[in-house]
Amino acid sequence: MHSVAVIVEDGVEAFGLGAMCEVWAEPYHPEDDNPVFDFAVVTPRPGRVRGSAGFDLMVEHDLTRAASADLICIAPNRERRAHSGDVLDVLRDADHREARIFAHCTAAFVVGEAGLLDGRRCTTHWRFVDELAAQYPEAKVDGDVLYVQDGNLTTGAGASAGLDAALHLLREEFGARVAASTARRMVVPPHRDGGQAQFIARAVPECESEVLRPLVDWVVAHLEVEHSVDSLAQRAHMSPRTFARRFRDEMGASPHQWVIAQRVAAAEELLERTDQPVERIAADLGFGNAATLRHHFGRVRGVSPQAYRRRFSRVEVPASRPGD
Repeated sequence: MHSVAVIVEDGVEAFGLGAMCEVWAEPYHPEDDNPVFDFAVVTPRPGRVRGSAGFDLMVEHDLTRAASADLICIAPNRERRAHSGDVLDVLRDADHREARIFAHCTAAFVVGEAGLLDGRRCTTHWRFVDELAAQYPEAKVDGDVLYVQDGNLTTGAGASAGLDAALHLLREEFGARVAASTARRMVVPPHRDGGQAQFIARAVPECESEVLRPLVDWVVAHLEVEHSVDSLAQRAHMSPRTFARRFRDEMGASPHQWVIAQRVAAAEELLERTDQPVERIAADLGFGNAATLRHHFGRVRGVSPQAYRRRFSRVEVPASRPGD
């Protein structure tokens, strides 16, 4: 992914557009070696584009840049429709050539208008979930998630969920380190996805509980330890039943699911920045053996640890080695 184009039309929402610019438009960032993208804001008819927040935009690029972009983003729009059929043609062509498409918030309606939601999982702002489902009955609309990826199409819910979805796309394309350092630059949490690889249930929330926060920090620092509800409840000075309920309420997942997610995230980092064998990584992170690591990594990420390392590693790894 090298080129990114954001399509705007009259009624464009400032926050949604700003979130996309924050992630994809940074011209340089000396604190890391993250990629810099060929970025453009485009519109069917260059010139003044009416905004929805008391100010307008002057856009100089037409849709030409979008026609060849690796990633096409559609900025949310209060009117929930495309004003130009040319936008719909660009999206259909992008889908045909399997370019990535990211529709944030109400932009999901534009993707539906282009006929690209049929049979696909998608989401939008909770206010408009029922309307989207009614307008595009062949779409698989889920209003309980922050963002959904279905093939080359990613749709996000409202407001800051656009940042979560963008970080997910960065992580899919460039790995966990790039996504985490981008989040750090924006001063937002480096959200981790959960659930199945093509259906992200929700980002793991930060822990605000004074009781659970020390425990969460301790677990992350001791992933090699065998953790159970009973052992964690004892450390938190709660009964297992109370602990399990409070943990799910606070963290959005069961203790077991959450621990596995932290181990997979740590495995990603080790696969990227070290040449340690998979067997060693599995042992150091509490998976027990490489087979268990492969099982959980493949379920969460949709690829094997070896495939992930080949794509994102920054160190030279031998082509074949016992334990890999």
